Amino acid sequence: MERTFENWLVVSDIDGTLKNKIRKLPKRNYDAIKEFTDRGGNFTLASGRLKSSLERNYYRITPNQPAVVLNGAGLYDFEKDKMIWRSTIGEKGRDFVRYIAKEFDEIFKSVDIGVYFDDYVYIVKSGLLSASTMYFDKAEHEYVKSIDDVPDDGWMKVIFWSNPFTINKLRSLIRKMENPDANFMSSSILTLEMLQKDTHKGVGIMRLADMLGIEKSHVAAIGDYYNDWDMLKTVGLPACAGQAPSEIHKICKFEACHCNKGCVADLLEYIMSGKADEDIVSGKI
Repeated sequence: MERTFENWLVVSDIDGTLKNKIRKLPKRNYDAIKEFTDRGGNFTLASGRLKSSLERNYYRITPNQPAVVLNGAGLYDFEKDKMIWRSTIGEKGRDFVRYIAKEFDEIFKSVDIGVYFDDYVYIVKSGLLSASTMYFDKAEHEYVKSIDDVPDDGWMKVIFWSNPFTINKLRSLIRKMENPDANFMSSSILTLEMLQKDTHKGVGIMRLADMLGIEKSHVAAIGDYYNDWDMLKTVGLPACAGQAPSEIHKICKFEACHCNKGCVADLLEYIMSGKADEDIVSGKI
């Protein structure tokens, strides 16, 4: 009788992990995901994107569980077409964003601000960086004149866009202030992202694992860069693409091949071979 994998949950980052360096899906990854899900395994994606931006990637493969969206602020069930869990930014965090909108409002010290809801973005002080993000993500959005025009409830994520000098000034200010019940993460030299405190991809993944009744030892995640750090530190079996920075390799228990060669398939084949379960029993992972 063929072995099945209902007791495993595997979650993959997208760019540089599921997809290769030119943002194409290696056939080897597709085939391995299909075999894993056909044999009962639970597979999904984790991303900082909105549901609508993630949807194209989700349906190119054969996932069978809700996706982790907005860097862990939500779990979106594509089958039911609804958000089944969310972690929203509280009053202290919202007040902090309003303060930043007023303090960073000079021509050479200005930030664009995007406030993300379930599948909609309000943009304050539109510029090239925020406009290009909305274009490439194909995100439904609306431009508003003031942060006070953004609805008060349901903030899932906030992105600050600016030049590197101003983003560094913003980071410096945050370090000096009392934390506004928020988790800040850098996704590039031009952006700073904000979630509710103690919210990240790993939190969303473990919430999904709890819903499925899967033990932490059998929750695997694979990524390729520092924005996957919290996710990899949270799950039972952290894995990384071969091209990941050395610091990422150090925290991972499985090191896959380069993303161009199908690193997600490497991880799934390791699990489907039974070797992962053997290593769990022996204490290697």
